[in-house]
Amino acid sequence: MQPFTLTGPKGHEILIRAANQSDIPFLVELNKKSYPALAEENVCWREGHLRSHLRYFPQGQLVAELDGQIAGAICSLIVDMGSVPLRPHTYAGITDGGYFHNHDPRGDTLYGADVYVDPDTRGQGVGAALYEARRRLCRDLNLRRILAGGRLWNYSDHASEMTPDEYARRVEEGELKDLVLSFQLREGFILRDILKNYLPDPNSLNNASLIEWLNPDYDPPEEGQSSKVRVACVQYQVRGIKTFEDFAAQTEYFIETAADYNTEFVLFPEFFSVQLLSTMPNLAPLEAIRRLTELSGQFIELMSSLAIKYGCYIIAGSHPIASEKNPEKILNQSLIFSPDGEHVAQPKLHITPAERKYWGISGGSEVYVVDTPKAKIGVQICYDIEFPEATRYLADQGCEIIFVPYCTDNRQGYLRVKYCAQARAIENQIYVVTAGIVGNLPSVSAMDIHYGQAAVYTPSDFEFARDGIQAIADSNVETLLITDLDVSDLHRVRNTGAVRPRQDRRTDLFEIRSKLKNLPGPHADATKSVPFQLPE
Repeated sequence: MQPFTLTGPKGHEILIRAANQSDIPFLVELNKKSYPALAEENVCWREGHLRSHLRYFPQGQLVAELDGQIAGAICSLIVDMGSVPLRPHTYAGITDGGYFHNHDPRGDTLYGADVYVDPDTRGQGVGAALYEARRRLCRDLNLRRILAGGRLWNYSDHASEMTPDEYARRVEEGELKDLVLSFQLREGFILRDILKNYLPDPNSLNNASLIEWLNPDYDPPEEGQSSKVRVACVQYQVRGIKTFEDFAAQTEYFIETAADYNTEFVLFPEFFSVQLLSTMPNLAPLEAIRRLTELSGQFIELMSSLAIKYGCYIIAGSHPIASEKNPEKILNQSLIFSPDGEHVAQPKLHITPAERKYWGISGGSEVYVVDTPKAKIGVQICYDIEFPEATRYLADQGCEIIFVPYCTDNRQGYLRVKYCAQARAIENQIYVVTAGIVGNLPSVSAMDIHYGQAAVYTPSDFEFARDGIQAIADSNVETLLITDLDVSDLHRVRNTGAVRPRQDRRTDLFEIRSKLKNLPGPHADATKSVPFQLPE
């Protein structure tokens, strides 16, 4: 949502904008100031909660500024309430302990987890502006409704005289006034029910109103609309060639074939472009890799043109590219091309001893999330998938599919990639798509033999294929592996699976911190990365 301004009842301009990491310390204190009784119960926001909100659903975290100072904020998440959207629930349950791990971007309900306004600015329209912002967000995201649980602010003053249900009814009819519920009713919300034991709160005696706002502009998805993604893994056989055009023809053959099957993502193996070194045989390894970097422009032009021609995303394996900042430094980069020909370069982070020894490859320091119309994706190149931290980071940033191009020379190396890819799929509840090189290049140093078996791995639960393997190719033969992945299955199993490793993490004991170069600060943690968005 783009920032916008509203005019309050006293003529003040109220700016609504997205919350950011630098706001968090102030917001923690503002939350305590707004709800002192809850602060005494230790149920106010902590920094870890707000960082998690920005990680899972940054669009839903908004602040209101009055005269250049933050005067209020809202926290929201998207949930799937199923066929009984007004069912009873608790605050801890609907917000996953306040961390929003259960945020479901494919749900149809925007849940209002909190609205808080500086007591010193009440009466100046800040709360109304924040409610309008939430309604706009609901419309922008084409969600069916807004639900929220509102504490019965003044109920404790009347508890000896009436039940919570009667109190809420009398507020609804205008006989009583409640600081929260009366305001929500003026904002167009409908009282649907009373939630018992919703939240520890002495003012409401733990009772809350269940309120709903129905989006009048909601456009239901078409019946049968698919959340499936079709991926193709190229099990690419390297063989001696004479020209760049030979390489281009072999590459285009696989992309054209994948496109014939309406594939949306095509994955090539790591270092498949090293086949080009067979056009200049018997070079020393360091000289050879330098010569290959000189072909980067042609390689990028080829892959970009093929992405445009066939209208698909191409994860172009990996290719050695000289660093822009330091041309003496060579990075092993996976170039991710969108259908308009633009690309993102994801460097390999962890470099094997052989890469370092023979080719002088250096490790990169950036990790990117690529937001596509069908799924959020990321790339981990070969050895990277054997380290759990980077994949966990990508999953925490919303990645649903991780693509793993690899190049292994024997079965042991292949099995390391395979088993670690399966582990990453299970522990993060994501899909992991892999493709490796087969064949040999006797005239190219360090590319003598290869062992590969393309495969697609899933979480291990009832939603998915047996053994957690969606599809797997025959080993060591040139082929194209194509399969469909249902992204909605991932979100469903995260919330209702036999086990829920994303929700059951002990964030009170363990956390990930990152020093990635594409983060905004030298000591920024993993929650601070902004996904890199490619155009559709």
